Amino acid sequence: MNEHRHDEAGTSLATALVEHRPEDEAHVGEATRLIAAVDADPWGSVRPSLYETARVLSTAPWLPGGRTRVDHLLNTQAEDGSWGDGPAPYRLLPTLSAVEAVLAVLQREPGTGGATHRLAAAAARGLAALGGLPAAGPWPDTAAAEILVPSLVAAVNERLDRPGTADLPHLGPWHRGPRPVVPGGYHAAAPEAVARKCRAAGGVPLKLHHTFEGVAAHLPETLLPAADGLLGSSPAATAAWAAAAPRSAQRQRAVDELAAVAHRYGGLLPEAAPITVFERLWVAAALSRAGLPPAAVPTLRKWADTLYDPEGVRGTPGLMVDADDTAMAVLVAALVDRPRDPAPLAVFDNGRHYDCYIGEDTGSLSANAHALQALHAYLRHHPEAAHTHRPVVQRVADWLVEHQQPQGHWTDKWHASPYYATERCVTALSSLPGPRTRGALRAATAWVLAGQHQDGSWGIWGGTAEETAYAVKILLRTPGPERQPAHTRALDRAEAFLHTTARTPGHRHPALWHDKTLYAPEAMIQAEVVAARHLLRTRTETEYLP
Repeated sequence: MNEHRHDEAGTSLATALVEHRPEDEAHVGEATRLIAAVDADPWGSVRPSLYETARVLSTAPWLPGGRTRVDHLLNTQAEDGSWGDGPAPYRLLPTLSAVEAVLAVLQREPGTGGATHRLAAAAARGLAALGGLPAAGPWPDTAAAEILVPSLVAAVNERLDRPGTADLPHLGPWHRGPRPVVPGGYHAAAPEAVARKCRAAGGVPLKLHHTFEGVAAHLPETLLPAADGLLGSSPAATAAWAAAAPRSAQRQRAVDELAAVAHRYGGLLPEAAPITVFERLWVAAALSRAGLPPAAVPTLRKWADTLYDPEGVRGTPGLMVDADDTAMAVLVAALVDRPRDPAPLAVFDNGRHYDCYIGEDTGSLSANAHALQALHAYLRHHPEAAHTHRPVVQRVADWLVEHQQPQGHWTDKWHASPYYATERCVTALSSLPGPRTRGALRAATAWVLAGQHQDGSWGIWGGTAEETAYAVKILLRTPGPERQPAHTRALDRAEAFLHTTARTPGHRHPALWHDKTLYAPEAMIQAEVVAARHLLRTRTETEYLP
């Protein structure tokens, strides 16, 4: 057994495992070092965002490090002229952001030398790449794309309209000829429609702070929201806010925070900062479930004690409290024997399932799976609360099963890969009895077995260590009597793949997580991979149970 569960006397079986089961020292050491690094980092381990970096370059030319940001844009443009990670639909927003930023630099710093030619050529190639994207998607369900995309299309065309553009190398034809258009599935009027609601309400709702740059140009100065440091934890939103805000102590705090974030990430900017709450909860959950590592339990308990909030938990400062982070705080607290009341989740309960945040447009399966896991974990410590929470557990479980895809997997708006959502849902449902749940779990297992690549990996766009870790955890949750030789063969091949990947110098986890664009929270991903490798190594000694 690799997860913190409790026997009938209430004793932590995780403690018993630490005392009586030999651990794999390499994995324990890696997990311990990872937790120590996360604990020491006040910002979070995440790669910079092309989209955010370009937005700050365009709207905050006064921020130190502009040349670094220009070089980053020029050096990361793909051969086809686009920018960003993932398949073509994911490249729409970062490419729009980069093209607009390059045009902004050209118009701020006109010249005729080689640097101007290189920038103009990059902008022209980016414009051509935009024309080659699908005309109508389908587009990924990333944060506020419905306002960010049309806002940037308008901004790019406004820069192309300026008379000086005609004189820039490579860009004359774009000044005179066809322009980028708002792709099908988006609406040019969306930013103004959202801004109109803000004007009518007399303010900008908190849920728009993180993507404020999408409506900033449509709002008067009198409706600028208050910012305490980064607005909505977003460098792009903060830069747009600072460009419109009058000089004040509040603006200076935001500017100072923006400069600090840029310094932490080498002149570039992430999609959100700091992500320490989000990061610590996901890291702690992944490693605690695998029984790793005993030496770091005091740190994990410190996180559990400090991150839980009876008013609800927010993943980063400046965002709304949400069910996902709140559920993970309850889950982690229970896993490390610090159970906390799941009552803060109640405000998100819409009677069918949990909304991820108040005012949510589309539900999150992974957030509901985390809530289900949290309630299960809490009830192991407090079985007397079953009469309160069991009806909710069953209702949410039914909702999850209803949203399983015919092929056997689940998808979610916070992650590009179905392996993430499927692992979360399988983990949440594996404690529940009943033929319907068992059927859903069998279908998920069959889907995973059918999707393994020749090299032993899993992944939607090619095999990755992260997605392989999720697939491994799904297969390890198959009850022993139902395991077939195919399970063993698949797990053996996965273990070899993960071992090879871990030994590959400079290995880089692909960006698969959804915010405004794809991003890669590296410590969180690594925690999942370390946990999976440990579970694989010990699978003949232990049984991984929900």
